[in-house]
Amino acid sequence: MDHFNYQKGELYAENIPVKQLAATYGTPLYIYSKATLLRHVQAFKEAFAGRNGLVCYAVKANSNLAILQLLAKQGIGFDIVSGGELARVIAAGGDPHKVIFSGVAKTEAEIEQALLAGIYCFNVESAQELDRINAVAARLNLVAPISFRINPNVDAKTHPYISTGLKENKFGIPIEEALGEYQRAQTMRNIKIKGLDFHIGSQLTQISPYIDAIKELKRLIRQLYGSGIQLTHLDIGGGLGVTYSVEAPPLPNELINAAYAELADLFEDVGTLQLIVEPGRSIVANAGIFVYKVEYTKDNLDKNFAIVDAGMNDNIRPSLYNAYMNIITVEENPSADIKLYDVVGPVCETGDFQGKSRQLRLAPGDLLAMRGSGAYCSAMSSNYNSRPKCAEILVDDEKAHVICQRETYEDLWRNEHLLDEAS
Repeated sequence: MDHFNYQKGELYAENIPVKQLAATYGTPLYIYSKATLLRHVQAFKEAFAGRNGLVCYAVKANSNLAILQLLAKQGIGFDIVSGGELARVIAAGGDPHKVIFSGVAKTEAEIEQALLAGIYCFNVESAQELDRINAVAARLNLVAPISFRINPNVDAKTHPYISTGLKENKFGIPIEEALGEYQRAQTMRNIKIKGLDFHIGSQLTQISPYIDAIKELKRLIRQLYGSGIQLTHLDIGGGLGVTYSVEAPPLPNELINAAYAELADLFEDVGTLQLIVEPGRSIVANAGIFVYKVEYTKDNLDKNFAIVDAGMNDNIRPSLYNAYMNIITVEENPSADIKLYDVVGPVCETGDFQGKSRQLRLAPGDLLAMRGSGAYCSAMSSNYNSRPKCAEILVDDEKAHVICQRETYEDLWRNEHLLDEAS
């Protein structure tokens, strides 16, 4: 469920016509719904009701300060993968003590930044990273809280670019080497072991891969306890999918209930661990739409094109992943014929498309909206072809807030410098 619905044939964002927002703020335009965003957060919080759990939003999905601010006010934590994301979380009012630092290439500067901020935990992805964290913590005379991200070699059954839990992927420590790394960490004076983490992929539409991973890691946890290493949490990562087309992913409570059911026997033996989940897409994707204008229609004899003012620099997901995202008209246009269109943009790449073979009734000047655009769209945008980045708007009932201004041409070269004339 989201709050982008038609009223008398016209698309609304909560209680504001999308056409009105496009006229006021221009296109292409990202529009987010506050009510939808908070509803999705609440679904995860309710799934943990009466349980020892922590929701950590995956900042990479959408790192806009206003989005992070709204989430911080809900009392949840954050999963980050860079020092920049940590700085954003703190700037937005997030609690660094609820921050988990993931990612395979943490620099010394980022580790120091996180230690000084007092984050909850590092998710360690390699033996060398453990050594680096220990060395930085020793230099600062601090103790670094860590968990290990374990690669359980479980197939997430998702797109290969966003599958992260197989041996062929760059993420995590192989489960076969995990016990030795935990034992090594236990001997380090500047390391405190907190838990165990896995994240097997993104856009998961089944619970079974999560359960398969938990089964693998239960055996490891028993080994850890048998060797005297105790944990305080188990982090099952994020990756819960959303509906872009016909997908029917499980709800947050279905995932959390299934995880607790699988963990029941383990918790009886070692005690209840805090369960951590790191949703990103499932919180913010369907809280956003991407609106753009049809500049031209073009018939190349074998193909109909709707040429829009949004390019792969604005939303790269269709080009990068061949991702299907639902494209709808903002207003009905009964005077136009229904045709099968490729919706393409202005960027000089054949791969610049927003959708292919879409049955639409449209004409030049019409507005289209792409559903499910709250995650991994504006966050991955660029200035390719020297195109200014889009504005982003947050709708709250009948109010619209500019949460990111549209870039100007001058913004494109703000950090660049001409050579001196003498050069």
